[in-house]
Amino acid sequence: MADEETTAWGGELWAAADLVTPMAIRVAATLRLADHIAAGRRTARELAAAVQADEDALDRVLRHLVTARVLTRAEPGAYGLTPLGEQLRDDDPRGLRPWLDLEGAVGRAETSFVQLLHTVRTGEPAFPQQFGRPFWDDLSADPALAASFDALMGGRLGADAPEIATAYPWGTLGHVVDVGGGTGTLLIAILRAHAGLRGTVVDLPGPAARAEAAFASAGLADRATAHAGSFFDPLPAGAGGYVLSGVLHDWDDEGAGRILRRCVEAAPDTGRVLVVEDAIGADRDTPSTEGDLRMLCYVRGRDRTLDELAALAARAGLDAGTVAPAGTRSIIELLPRR
Repeated sequence: MADEETTAWGGELWAAADLVTPMAIRVAATLRLADHIAAGRRTARELAAAVQADEDALDRVLRHLVTARVLTRAEPGAYGLTPLGEQLRDDDPRGLRPWLDLEGAVGRAETSFVQLLHTVRTGEPAFPQQFGRPFWDDLSADPALAASFDALMGGRLGADAPEIATAYPWGTLGHVVDVGGGTGTLLIAILRAHAGLRGTVVDLPGPAARAEAAFASAGLADRATAHAGSFFDPLPAGAGGYVLSGVLHDWDDEGAGRILRRCVEAAPDTGRVLVVEDAIGADRDTPSTEGDLRMLCYVRGRDRTLDELAALAARAGLDAGTVAPAGTRSIIELLPRR
C-alpha cells in the first residue's frame, strides 16, 4: 500500500515491497482495533487496556496506520476510522478481518511468505520452514486453527454455493460424494436445490463431525451423511458424482493425481468427477498469480489452467467434458475412461 512515507523515498517499487504497512494492518485486524475504536475506545491507552497490549508500541502502530490512511487522528491522542479502516470491522460485509487475522489459519499461513526465498531455491513449501511442520499437520494439531480454516473456507464457498448448485444438473447423479467437502457447505446448497438427490461428505474426523451436525441443523439428515476419512484412501463407491471443490489446487501433480485416481476407482461407468475451482480458461496466465504463489508457499500446490487440469485428469484415466461457469468458479466435468 502506498503512503506518504513510502512514496517520499523509493517510489512505487518501495511501496510495492513494503512489509511495514501490511503487518501493521494485520496486527490491527488480529487485535480487532477497528471494533474497539467503533465502540468508543479511541486513545492508545484505552485500546492497549482493551487488547492487553503495550501502550507505547501500540501507539506507534496506530500512528503509522494514520500515515497509511487506515486511521484518522483528528485530535491529539484520539484515533478514528477511515473508510478503509472500516473494512477491518468484524461486521463489515466484505468479511476481510478474519482473513487478515495473524492468529487465524490463513493469516498465520501468510507469514510463511518470509520463507519464499527458501521455496524458490528448493521447490519446497515455505510453511514448514517457518513453522516446523506442514500446513495440514499444523491445522490438525490446533482445534482453534482448524475451526478458523473451516469457517473461512465455508464462508467463501457459501457465497458461490447457490450458483454452483444450479449451474450443473446435479439431480441427475442420484448420489453425490463431496470429497474433502469440509463441513458440508456446498453439499447442503446442492441438496437444497435438488430434492431427490442424496449426498455424502468425505473429510477428516473433525470436519466430518461438524458436517453431520450441519446436515441435521439444515433438516437434511435423511439425505446427507458424513464419512470420516482421507481422500487418499478408498472412497465410498457407486455414487453418480464425485465433487472436488477447491481440493486439487492444494496438491502438486502427484498428490492431485492420487486423489483423482481414488475418484475413478469409486465411480461407476456412468459416474462423473466434478472439479470446482476458481474460474479458469485455456490461457496459461488466467489463474491468479497471487493464489498460485499462496498454494506454492502453503502446501506446494498449484492453480491450474483448463489444459493443465485436462492433462492431469488424462493421466488418471479421465476425459474432460463440459465446463460450466458458476459465479467466480468453474465446474469442470471429468468422465471416467472405461
